[in-house]
Amino acid sequence: MLQHSPNPRSLSWRASTLVLALALTACGGAAQESRPRGEGGAAVPVTTTTVAPRQWNDTVAALGTVNARESITVTAKVSEIVQRVHFDSGDEVAAGAVLVTLSGNQQQASLRAAEAAANEAEQQYRRGVELVDQQLIARASVDTLRATRDAARANVAETRADIGDRTIRAPFAGVLGIRQVSTGALVTPGTPIATLDDIGAVYVDFPVPETRLSVVAPGQRVFGRSAAYPAVDFEGVVQTVDARVDPDTRAVTVRATFGNPDRQLRPGMLMQVRLEQRSREALMIPEIAVIQVGRDTFVYRVREDETVEQAPVVIGVRDSGLAEIVEGLEPGTRIVVDGTGKLRPGMRIAEGSVQEAKSQPADDVGAAGGAAQ
Repeated sequence: MLQHSPNPRSLSWRASTLVLALALTACGGAAQESRPRGEGGAAVPVTTTTVAPRQWNDTVAALGTVNARESITVTAKVSEIVQRVHFDSGDEVAAGAVLVTLSGNQQQASLRAAEAAANEAEQQYRRGVELVDQQLIARASVDTLRATRDAARANVAETRADIGDRTIRAPFAGVLGIRQVSTGALVTPGTPIATLDDIGAVYVDFPVPETRLSVVAPGQRVFGRSAAYPAVDFEGVVQTVDARVDPDTRAVTVRATFGNPDRQLRPGMLMQVRLEQRSREALMIPEIAVIQVGRDTFVYRVREDETVEQAPVVIGVRDSGLAEIVEGLEPGTRIVVDGTGKLRPGMRIAEGSVQEAKSQPADDVGAAGGAAQ
């Protein structure tokens, strides 16, 4: 039986054909794996919203300091011993209430002597007038007696004023601070006795950049919050705008007045202030929908076939988790809000939960993103 040896040329041709088939199969598999989700892959779960105009109040945010409507440190005018203290720390007092009485025995004695001298001068003057009428003395003598009488009266008034300085009174109604003196203490001019603040209403001064000066005017509403009462919104109104702009900070000081019937706001407190502007219509979207890549700002717009595309936008104000769209979107446009981190142009999306979007396999998204590029 005869055996034929294989033809070397035939074997080489068959091997080349097999290698070519394997290569084509591999390329086809790679192409199928790199196909983006928008071309037949599973849709990426995201959350979307439809853009619509809404009423919006622009705000100017700043930090301000609370000041009492009236505020002083009560001090003495003279050097004297404290005879009696008429108040306790934290008392509310009326205007004119006596706070401290200083010792004034010497001044009382001086007053009695001055009053006696004034009475004697008055009698001498009246007697002189009678003598002038009888032409017994010259009229010039009466003028001298009149001057003596007036000087005695002025001395009495001065002594009484000196005694008055030893009775310290509240110049206005308010709340007293911590008492700084006691009975028997020696006080001198400038010695602090207590603070006195009228906090039935308070002022809050806060800076506003000169670029926003045109939108600030007396009568505008102001809302403030303090760290001491984080859940309370205090409402006030702009009272005045300073006439000068600080050349160092390029800001102008605005003063707002707040009612304070419960005495919650105290002088010196720090307050976060929001100055509201007039209401206007604006195209506001959730701020998390806005994507910033370098100098490019865009959102993902949903097309009719449930695929997405990048829509360049121009952003206006940002506040409270919202961003204003100045250019780039029209009302009624559907955009992706959450789940944008794994999107690429051309990918297909489906309305789903944020957890589903975040649990998307990274390898699937990477393949789709490579195809989109």
